[in-house]
Amino acid sequence: MKKAKFWVILLLAFMLFPITAHADLIAGEEIVTLGEDLSATDKEKMLNEFGVSENETEIVYVTNEEEHKYLGEFIPASQIGSNAISSAKITIGNKGDGIVVETKNINYITDDMYVNALATAGIEDAKIQISSPFQVSGTGALTGIIKAYEVQSGEKIDEDQKLVANEEMVLTSDLVKDGVNEDDATEFFRKVKERVSKENPQTDEDIRTIIQEVAKDFGITLDDQLLDKLVNLFKKIKDLNIDWDKVNDTLKSAKDKWDDFVSSEEGKGIIDAIINFFKAIWDWFLSIFSK
Repeated sequence: MKKAKFWVILLLAFMLFPITAHADLIAGEEIVTLGEDLSATDKEKMLNEFGVSENETEIVYVTNEEEHKYLGEFIPASQIGSNAISSAKITIGNKGDGIVVETKNINYITDDMYVNALATAGIEDAKIQISSPFQVSGTGALTGIIKAYEVQSGEKIDEDQKLVANEEMVLTSDLVKDGVNEDDATEFFRKVKERVSKENPQTDEDIRTIIQEVAKDFGITLDDQLLDKLVNLFKKIKDLNIDWDKVNDTLKSAKDKWDDFVSSEEGKGIIDAIINFFKAIWDWFLSIFSK
């Protein structure tokens, strides 16, 4: 079903997106971010994949130094590497569209992790295509997206907010590496943020209690080291000047569009067609081996 969901999201992207988060952003505008260390051949490959021309599209380059600046505090330098490769295309959409993310050749950060982190960074209503010419972790892509979004909107995103967004993305991935289901990991972060926003905890212990209670609801076991990191993260999140109603609306909008689509006759038909397609391939393989 995960494969079916991926292809339906891909179809949804074409059907539903455009984006806007600020009054000066225009739906349909595009901006591309490229890793500075892409070879000339791989750069051309990325531009072709994004369907853009270098002369007609605004391009922002991301350096490996910037990756280390925003991620070096949270993950080993070896994980970040010595080359900036991850690239992205951001398309501005209509207010209320939420965030839709597609990834290709990204093996560390999932689509939903990007969505959660981008919402925390203050980005709303965007279709974001993240890719690489070969398999990479994708940890640096968030830096590029935020940098490009600042260029597009003309509005500087708070430095602390950028760091927190990156830290959230990395810790979500750590949960998944510890065996937590991807959907549960991203929903866990959303729920904790929701409770921190509503309850306004005053001490580290109050935050710790919220994290432990939400973790219990999801059947997630946290060791002391990870729990301490999460307390530290959500303490930072609490102290940021973030409009959490707007963040929750961004996440809810994307989820509602997905829910509406899959419950529609068109959505059911597409999902059934995809499932039948993969079933037909499987039956074909079985028939070959049975012979």
